[in-house]
Amino acid sequence: QVNLVESGGGLVQAGASLRLSCAASGRAFSWNTMAWYRQAPGKDRELVAVITSTGASTYNADSVKGRFTISRDNAKNTVYLQMNSLKPEDTAIYYCNAVQTGSWGQGTQVTVSS
Repeated sequence: QVNLVESGGGLVQAGASLRLSCAASGRAFSWNTMAWYRQAPGKDRELVAVITSTGASTYNADSVKGRFTISRDNAKNTVYLQMNSLKPEDTAIYYCNAVQTGSWGQGTQVTVSS
């Protein structure tokens, strides 16, 4: 079991940057592939980015490619999502997911104003 707690969300203007953090408890973190999802009001949850357990491989959705970067620090049991050049359409609740254990965080709100 992995317990996940996201932080770092907030209200920013278009073009700004934010870094989300997802802190994990439990030894299972280091062997889990980790993912960030987001869900905007009235829309389905959308996969944003994925990182393998060692950090050797990453995936970014086309909608965020070139702007968002996923990374992890296994020594700190934390996965990050660096978000640059934010757009109003990035407004959503962002969730952290541990893929193998199926754990989810509670989410952190990101709001981008135009």
